[in-house]
Amino acid sequence: MSGGVEWALHCCVVLTSVRQPVPAARLAELHDISPTYLAKQLQALSRAGLIHSVQGKSGGYALTRPPELITVLDVVDAVDGPDPAFVCTEIRRRGPMATPAEACTTPCAISRAMATAESARREALRAISVADLAKDVESDYGTGALAGIGAWLRTPSG
Repeated sequence: MSGGVEWALHCCVVLTSVRQPVPAARLAELHDISPTYLAKQLQALSRAGLIHSVQGKSGGYALTRPPELITVLDVVDAVDGPDPAFVCTEIRRRGPMATPAEACTTPCAISRAMATAESARREALRAISVADLAKDVESDYGTGALAGIGAWLRTPSG
């Protein structure tokens, strides 16, 4: 997975701490990341319908639905795309001991193993919501951690 997935997940989690939209520049400042780089991740989340932008003086980004309804897989797919991590290139059909194409009617053992792993990865990511991550932040850093982040996000930068 790309590093953009991590940034996108962090943004989704911190957006659970506020009710109003948060400017992209403020999210970038919070995470100490380039606003240009973060904008790409926010655009991917927006194109996927996970967040939306609000224009105007008090504009910014907000989640489009409750965090319980946004999965880690949703974010991964938004940023990195839904393609599997492994794509079989039929290596068995190459080289001096190549298997004839007509004998390759079913996936090989390696392809089957990787498809099983991909399925397990997707199921694991689908089972975790942004709300679950937010609860874990509270467990890891103490009750009120997200409230503190929300308060910081609402404070005008200066």
